[in-house]
Amino acid sequence: MSSTSYYEELLQRYLDGQCSAAEAEELYTWLKSSGSHRPLLTAMQREFEQAMNTRHEIPSELSDRIETRLLQDISREKVIPLHKRFRLGWVAAAAILLLAGAIYYMYSASTSKGPVAGLVKGDTVDIAPGSNKAVLTLSNGDEVTLDSTGNQVINQGQTVIHQRNGQLHYAAGTDDAVVYNTLTVPRGGQFNIILPDGSHVWLNAASSLKYPTTFQEGQRIVELQGQGYFEVSPNAKQPFFVKVNNMEVQVLGTSFDVMAYPDESSINTTLIEGLVKVNQHRLQPGQQAVLDPATGTMTIHSADVEQVIAWKTGFFEFDNARLSDILRQLSRWYDIDISYNQEKPDRLLGGRISRNLPLSDILHMLEENGPKFTLSGRKLTVTSVK
Repeated sequence: MSSTSYYEELLQRYLDGQCSAAEAEELYTWLKSSGSHRPLLTAMQREFEQAMNTRHEIPSELSDRIETRLLQDISREKVIPLHKRFRLGWVAAAAILLLAGAIYYMYSASTSKGPVAGLVKGDTVDIAPGSNKAVLTLSNGDEVTLDSTGNQVINQGQTVIHQRNGQLHYAAGTDDAVVYNTLTVPRGGQFNIILPDGSHVWLNAASSLKYPTTFQEGQRIVELQGQGYFEVSPNAKQPFFVKVNNMEVQVLGTSFDVMAYPDESSINTTLIEGLVKVNQHRLQPGQQAVLDPATGTMTIHSADVEQVIAWKTGFFEFDNARLSDILRQLSRWYDIDISYNQEKPDRLLGGRISRNLPLSDILHMLEENGPKFTLSGRKLTVTSVK
């Protein structure tokens, strides 16, 4: 049996629920070892295409979901208890969350738990994780609400827009006039869109993308606020530009992530594969351009790509991140407000946690490492940091 046939059979057994944890890890390692192995997922999609179409699922999404499900199932088999460590030179203790807590199966319905003693006070109910939701603002100002279950067709002049589940898909526009729509994802949401040229954009919580309904000859230009992951369809005759405040990313067919939240200290552009220029600075795959908006200074360095795009694959991932930085991510995903009863802590944390957990589970993990919280409605207060 050839190597590919072996892994094809292994993937089939995994989808049938017949793989052991060791076999699942072997399969995931092989799939991630080379981009040439991903066609196996594409082949498997064809077998499920009819069923997926019945559920109005975009076939291109199935590959990502299988891979994410596989990673999460592996993670569930590798739960490691929280523990602390201390590093010389740091005032506060640094703790590691290593695949902490039970990773939820990503397709299971989110269940809300009741109040947790010592964490939740009053009549507060546990807060579920974010979901697929957004608002599409058409060029004439009309707004269309989008969610996880929506299945609709939106006609805008000669442009046809399909919404299926958590994705917006533009058919190639034929309008002569260039008009702009805006896709806005609120806190507690995420969404993805296929643009008229076939480029694919995933938007994280508290983000928006402004784009034309058809790309005319010359340049393709979109404007981003917040965070987005891009897979741009190559077209050397029609370069793709992402504008973020005073920064411009020029793209020549590639995959990259841009993080540009106004409450973060920098604007980060991370190249996954291909080629981009950030304000004329050329990036190589695995590099990140970090722009300081206050000074206009840009630095280029190597990045942990898996950590950067963890949000897209269903995780929070940190490496010696300040607690305050982590809580900003939680505030966007769980739609909560953060306050402190003291100065913002400089305690450092690291590790990987599923974004599909209810908020209380993540707070319990953090509390085991010192911080204490009070949750009232959607306001989370850091009451102490030991």
